[in-house]
Amino acid sequence: MRALAALFLSCLSLPACHDQARGGGSGARAEIRAVGSSTVYPFTTLIAEQFVAGDPDAAAPVIEATGTGGGIRLFCSGLGAAYPDIVNASRRLTLGEYRRCQASGVGPVIEVRIGLDGVVFAEALNGPRLALSPAQIYRALAATPGGRPNNAHRWSDIDPRLPAIPISIYGPPGTSGTRDALVELIMVPGCEAADPAAKALARTDPDAHRALCARVREDGAYVDAGENDNFIVQKLTANPTAIGVFGYSYLEENAASVKGVPVAGVLPTYAAIADGSYPGSRPLYLYVKRNHLDAVPGLRRFLGLYAAGWQPGGPLARRGLIAAPAPVRADSAAAIATERPLDPATLS
Repeated sequence: MRALAALFLSCLSLPACHDQARGGGSGARAEIRAVGSSTVYPFTTLIAEQFVAGDPDAAAPVIEATGTGGGIRLFCSGLGAAYPDIVNASRRLTLGEYRRCQASGVGPVIEVRIGLDGVVFAEALNGPRLALSPAQIYRALAATPGGRPNNAHRWSDIDPRLPAIPISIYGPPGTSGTRDALVELIMVPGCEAADPAAKALARTDPDAHRALCARVREDGAYVDAGENDNFIVQKLTANPTAIGVFGYSYLEENAASVKGVPVAGVLPTYAAIADGSYPGSRPLYLYVKRNHLDAVPGLRRFLGLYAAGWQPGGPLARRGLIAAPAPVRADSAAAIATERPLDPATLS
């Protein structure tokens, strides 16, 4: 692994050198490359802007919104100039993903928890003023609620107290960490609240539990809107009876056109996500290849800018990131400063 890292470093210092890190790479590069979550994307692009402003001669970082799952696949594909240095993630890396990273020779990975976000349900300002429970959301979104095909087409089919308008929900694709969080934080608890036997099923038959609680319907009521959360906002303004699912920062950024839907009686606000009272509260992450720190110019400075910007009231908070508690921020700063590798024993 030391030899691979040394080869990558030497290639970056010699423009004509062919990247040998994993055999057949795309050659040297000077710019930082990050892929992954569309939720984390605005925060990493802000740091990229600061990075260039602090050194106009630096190569501009390349940041791509590929979704958390897609970004992790790219990140874990190998070591060297052909592969990203950073993956933005709106959920934690899984043990299986970490093992795929190691099988591809990626080597030590640094985990940085950058702050908090919320999986938000939103509607247009002139929308129906919905207020939903996790159980109602589960019944609206699940492919087979209660083990039967989902035939609910209007919200009133879910609960007669809800309006008789079509169930139309624009949300992220299956490669998105926001979709994973929607399932884990909202749908599964809603499933287990709606069906008391579901919780036991998670222990006795995990595959059946997932089919019952986590599979999203595919009959058009839920619309895969891709990784472009701004597209979802546009759809809500065009269709005021629709609901959108995205990260809190997009709700805050578009407060002039959309508003949050209360879940379990709690509005998705900065304070409710920060204190965990909002059911969709979740941490956000960066994962960084430690072997790229010496090879990619400015990568350490880039991470230092992140650590300097995630405090309450800081530039990332002004962009919509919810600051993590002080002990979490301190631990993440220590992970950057010491280049501490992720312990796979903590993953599931």
